[in-house]
Amino acid sequence: MSAMTGRMRRGRLVPGPWAGHWRWLVPCWVLALISMPLLAATAFSIEHRDTRYDIYRLEKGEEQALHLFWKRPDGTPYASLYALRQDLAARGEQLVFAVNGGIYSREMAPLGLYIQNGETLAPLNRGRGGGNFFLKPNGIFYVTPQGAQVVDTDSYHPSDRVLLAVQSGPMLVIKGALHPRFIPEYESRYVRNGVGVDSAGRVVFAISDGEVNFHDFGTLFRDRLDCPNALYLDGQISQMYLPQLNHYALWAWRPLVSIIGLTRPAGE
Repeated sequence: MSAMTGRMRRGRLVPGPWAGHWRWLVPCWVLALISMPLLAATAFSIEHRDTRYDIYRLEKGEEQALHLFWKRPDGTPYASLYALRQDLAARGEQLVFAVNGGIYSREMAPLGLYIQNGETLAPLNRGRGGGNFFLKPNGIFYVTPQGAQVVDTDSYHPSDRVLLAVQSGPMLVIKGALHPRFIPEYESRYVRNGVGVDSAGRVVFAISDGEVNFHDFGTLFRDRLDCPNALYLDGQISQMYLPQLNHYALWAWRPLVSIIGLTRPAGE
């Protein structure tokens, strides 16, 4: 028995040195728990097919705290994770985690569907064209009050209010199968990042530490991260802010457009 309450001696309880004070200690303990960071997300690294990947996996429900960032209140784009951090700091917030969020056009706008804070700022794109975005099927990562999903574009028919959404392409994994056009030994290799939703409904972000092709990146989500559906976000310009794994994104050699992130009040 704890000295906080006392100890047993010959069948009777003898008050310990903290007896009488526990009623003050318990509230302090509760307050300590309340003041702890609310996010229980897990950051870790894994090796897969001779490449290291850094992973950030949210717990179920934490997807509701995700935000999309594109432009400041004055209409100018953030363009980098560093600029976003500076702007948040000026508002008394700090960035916990962030990644670049999808492919964009030459006009520096999202190439497909983009919903931020429930508002559609770029429409769904069902068109055809060249480049990774149009390597069909492409897809959408989105969050509703019921949770997060990754679906191919043709299957996007949300029944609930969409809080945020990013369309990108190609899909990496579709209902447990790799994208049909992925080639195992394909030589197009870049640093890549993507997002999936695992079989437990948790959002999983991943970035490669080295150059990989689509096939190997897809197998990471399917075979190691247990994601039956996963979406490619971008390559070559891929960045992640995740201090737990020494990702600080202090510079960007090309501008970013949409950014997916988590924030919290400064000082927490």
